[in-house]
Amino acid sequence: MSWYARRENWMPQAEDAREDGDIDYARVIHSASFRRLQGKTQILNLGDSDFYRTRLTHSLEVAQIAGGLARQMARSFPDHPATVHLPERSMIQAIGCTHDVGHPPFGHGGEVALNYCMRDAGGFEGNAQTLRILARLESYSAGAGANLSRRTLLGVLKYPASWSTARNPALVPALLAGPSTIRVLDQQGCKPPKCHFDSEQDVVDWILQPLSRADRDAFVALDHRNGKHSATRHKSLDCSIMDVADDIAYGVHDLEDAIALGLVSRDSFARSVTPHCGSFLNALKEKYPGESENDVLSRMLDGLFGDANTRKRFISRMVHHFLTGSTFTDVTPFTEPLLRWRVALDGSRRDFLNALQTFVVRHVITSPEVQQLEFKGQTMVVAVFEALAADPERLLPRDDLDRLDQADGGMRTICDYVASMTDSHLLRTYDRLFSPRMGSVFDRL
Repeated sequence: MSWYARRENWMPQAEDAREDGDIDYARVIHSASFRRLQGKTQILNLGDSDFYRTRLTHSLEVAQIAGGLARQMARSFPDHPATVHLPERSMIQAIGCTHDVGHPPFGHGGEVALNYCMRDAGGFEGNAQTLRILARLESYSAGAGANLSRRTLLGVLKYPASWSTARNPALVPALLAGPSTIRVLDQQGCKPPKCHFDSEQDVVDWILQPLSRADRDAFVALDHRNGKHSATRHKSLDCSIMDVADDIAYGVHDLEDAIALGLVSRDSFARSVTPHCGSFLNALKEKYPGESENDVLSRMLDGLFGDANTRKRFISRMVHHFLTGSTFTDVTPFTEPLLRWRVALDGSRRDFLNALQTFVVRHVITSPEVQQLEFKGQTMVVAVFEALAADPERLLPRDDLDRLDQADGGMRTICDYVASMTDSHLLRTYDRLFSPRMGSVFDRL
């Protein structure tokens, strides 16, 4: 059972010079689900500015960083036993491009809203939807979605546990009890477990077929946590590369957007992050001794909060700092090399990246300005979902209604439709369903 097998038989034409990773990469970037990422929120609402990142540009950056990271690991550790098992560039870039295709409109706010809507029908989680799209919903095969190679799907499988095994039954998605005239989601109760859907268990079983029973049992093991959903312990080598790349893109490039748009101040950054950036400052001293004039911290702050050119220079240096600081880790319970070895960012560089991510969360993502817009997005997601679920034969588009008639679970089909919407598609659908103005059948969705 090859890691490069596909769920449905497919043979390239004789003159096709592409490798398996090339084929998977092509199928990903030409897919509808990937294109729709251009219309989905990363952190800030679309339309606020033309500069900052969408889910599409974020995914492209994750793919580029992941490709660079795999190449860097091969150069830094040429004799390491894991190096021979590193993915080739197009495959790791395919994994990087796919990692967010399952996220719904309005980012994690939309994810929480859909998990509430699906509370009695198997839940909703963005990474689980990614696997579902690639293995079921894309259009490259009769019944296997994009029909990607087993190794690519293993790299996409970030959380190898089903919804029913990972969820904490005590955490029931619900509305807050307080409000009497509006519906407010209980954010903690509605937060989904990190998982794959029960409906894709057969896909996961197929992905894990090459593993020994011992490796499989260890790979799907969970840590049970009081008051929280259970957490998976393991991910594959390729998934770990994508995960580090995602952390770098999230911590560094979302910071770049926040600074460029004036959402964070130099003083707040200095207070929160500079105590953790010693490794980066030492690298700057060593590589650029003529720049700092013995005050490398001020030079870094001037660069980040100066003009666009200096900011980009220091952002690029940060990315390089993290790329060159990654190492292999050995997960000894496994005999399969794709599970035994992982790429990780440890020590002071990990601490610095964690500080960057925490800063973005605290000063941007959880700011009232962003949360108020997220609240509105969640409200619209729930309203559209419940309207379609109440009378799908009347309101659901014909193609999706045909899928609903063929599916075992109608709610999952409605969820697929809402989750696939871009932010603007969801807004226009909400407007058509609920706006007091009459509207027109010629309004484009």
